[in-house]
Amino acid sequence: MDLYEKAASASNFLQKIIHSEISYGIVAGTGLSGLADDIENPIEIPYDDIPHFPKPTVEGHVGKMVYGKIGNHYVLVLRGRFHYYEGYSMQEVTFPIRVLKALAVKRLIITNATGLLNPDFDAGHLVFVEDHINLFPENPLRGLNDERLGLRFPALSDVYNQKMLRDAHAIALGLKIKSHRGTYVGLQGPSLETPAEYKYLRSIGGDVVGMSTVPEVIVAAQCELPVLCISVCTNNPYKDGAKTTIEEVLEVANIAGEKIRKIIGKLLLQ
Repeated sequence: MDLYEKAASASNFLQKIIHSEISYGIVAGTGLSGLADDIENPIEIPYDDIPHFPKPTVEGHVGKMVYGKIGNHYVLVLRGRFHYYEGYSMQEVTFPIRVLKALAVKRLIITNATGLLNPDFDAGHLVFVEDHINLFPENPLRGLNDERLGLRFPALSDVYNQKMLRDAHAIALGLKIKSHRGTYVGLQGPSLETPAEYKYLRSIGGDVVGMSTVPEVIVAAQCELPVLCISVCTNNPYKDGAKTTIEEVLEVANIAGEKIRKIIGKLLLQ
């Protein structure tokens, strides 16, 4: 099977369970799987049951799809994503986005946990991503292009949807949630950055840094899926003696995840 046929196979399986038009696909990042708890009458679908789906290996990534309604919209929440550093190919990392497109999902909301680069931000703040810098060693569109999947050379100048970004940021301001707009730098990982690398990434225009999202956004652009991306700042390297641990990342992400739930809940009432 080629990539298009694999996505169609997964979609056909899911269509036996999903019987409504899906307005939003939501990718829940590290520690943010609680987003699915707001779904009315949820139906859980383990990744293991979905044809051709990989399995997440990272703590904080559950490995289930959850289908149901939030506010006025039917959604499909991906509780867990796949990362290039886990050993997956870029095609496997971005396969869920292909499946969402095959299911005719209208919009994509991506959440993630990130390290801080901008000294004006702090741990627990949210960042609405308006641009990115791709420092991954591989591109998910590399290789022979299948026109059924989308354009060979998709433009990325407006991949982060300005209307969704403005609406979500306005909701955050109304809720008095500390938030910013900024640029996400995508790296392979899994090792964290050295002090010199932090300085370099900041010097090239980065506000936050992470090990996901960028490949998903590139494929979303090829699929012509509008994207809203919300990052949680989980660690602050500017504090003296700061040393990031996965426990710290999960703790901050779980707390900040409640803020994201409130924002998405209000956004989906529109």
